[in-house]
Amino acid sequence: MDITYLGHSSFRIKTKTATVITDPFDPKMVGLKYLGTEGDIVTISHDHGDHNAANLVTGAKKVVAGPGEYEIQGVSIVGYPSFHDAKNGEDRGKNTVYIYEAERLRLVHLGDLGHALSEDLINEMGDVDVLMIPVGGEFTIGPKEASEIVNKIEPFFVIPMHYQTGGLNPSSFAKPLSVEDFLKESGLPTENSPKFTIKKEDILDDQNTKIIVLEKKQ
Repeated sequence: MDITYLGHSSFRIKTKTATVITDPFDPKMVGLKYLGTEGDIVTISHDHGDHNAANLVTGAKKVVAGPGEYEIQGVSIVGYPSFHDAKNGEDRGKNTVYIYEAERLRLVHLGDLGHALSEDLINEMGDVDVLMIPVGGEFTIGPKEASEIVNKIEPFFVIPMHYQTGGLNPSSFAKPLSVEDFLKESGLPTENSPKFTIKKEDILDDQNTKIIVLEKKQ
């Protein structure tokens, strides 16, 4: 399985049977390029312009935009309800947490999560191989909350998203913190990479959590 970072909260997850695109965004709103994206399945965590631009993904056969259970082209997707803020959605509305299963791997994308996760949801997640988590704060959980969630879930790999980076539209995204703030808070070993390739058999049972900071695909 190959995971490529398309910027903001958007990833390309390429399996043997399908390509999943998470949270495609409006480049004018976000300030980053988003061109030439192809995929079979699109998942949308919530209906905001920086996460719901499914029309920019060519070849998509299915758009998943909310809680439920889905089985598409060999990929199992389960969406769980959550909120974009710590006030039960009062400020920013609802959010969907997605769990993907393919090739014996389990991935979790937290979308624009704005609160601590319940023990029930953490238990539902089970053993997580890869956790994609927002870390920038302001619109989502920040470095401290993200680190606490990582410590509770104990995934093998953590891929941060939704943080301050060069090129973001300053009128919309001037306040989120950088990924370095999360890395300092977590204190976990970190690796920078242009792409993350993972196989279930490469993961050791006693392996410790590692952060993978992916470079945005140009």
